[in-house]
Amino acid sequence: MTSPLVVLTDFYAVTTRALSYAAGLAVPLKAELVLLHARHDVLLAPVDDNPYSPISDHATDQALQTLAAEQPVPTQVDVSEQELTEAVRAAVRHHNPLLLVLGRPGGADTPVEIMTGTAMDLLTTVPYPLLVVPAPGWDAFPPRRLLLAVDGEPFELLPHQDVLRQLLHVADGTLAVVRVADDSHARLGAETILRTVAANDLTEELPPSQLCEVYNHSVVGGVLAEAAQQDADMLVVVARRHSLLGSLFHRSVTAQLLERSPIPVLVLPAED
Repeated sequence: MTSPLVVLTDFYAVTTRALSYAAGLAVPLKAELVLLHARHDVLLAPVDDNPYSPISDHATDQALQTLAAEQPVPTQVDVSEQELTEAVRAAVRHHNPLLLVLGRPGGADTPVEIMTGTAMDLLTTVPYPLLVVPAPGWDAFPPRRLLLAVDGEPFELLPHQDVLRQLLHVADGTLAVVRVADDSHARLGAETILRTVAANDLTEELPPSQLCEVYNHSVVGGVLAEAAQQDADMLVVVARRHSLLGSLFHRSVTAQLLERSPIPVLVLPAED
């Protein structure tokens, strides 16, 4: 049995689309789901002048149990009295999940910046593979054409990140790699870039034909354009926990990809 997928569930900000997508992944992965709900969720709470006052604890628990019972795989409910980062930290220790799943809000009531801030805060304080699912309208499933975005610099993934291999295996998927060059970052060449991927054993050895090194004045624009060109159905980003001098994938680039990508984004945290 594969490690479970932990879905961050909040009735205000996280769409049920994220849960539906996670459940769709869990079936071929033969994985269970964990619905994680933080009662004192100040990160995902609506931004207004009123304190966060969700529905009653009893009603919340009942709603979560109902959601769990509707899923196509065994699903646990994990309700935490802690704030979100501490709740996620405890869930990672307890469940040792394959990845965390967060939904991008689709309504006007919750700005997308709330989700982005939450994701970036989690990647910094609880670095773990994080899948961000777009709002409703995305329905290509399962992901079979994955595009890995890297900056071409050596990186070292944090432990327990074989998620990419597992996703490719269950969907019989393909993986391509993109690296964006701009006026400040010259082209590196296929051999150099693919060596950084091979060093982390992310997948089987990739031929140079699976790499696209493109020029674009915007790293984000270049990555998203290549994803559209390849008709990719999942974007995978290697992101460092802190800004790295000279690195393309610093905090703001990762955040923009999470906000703007029309397809699911899997973020793999790396050492600086």
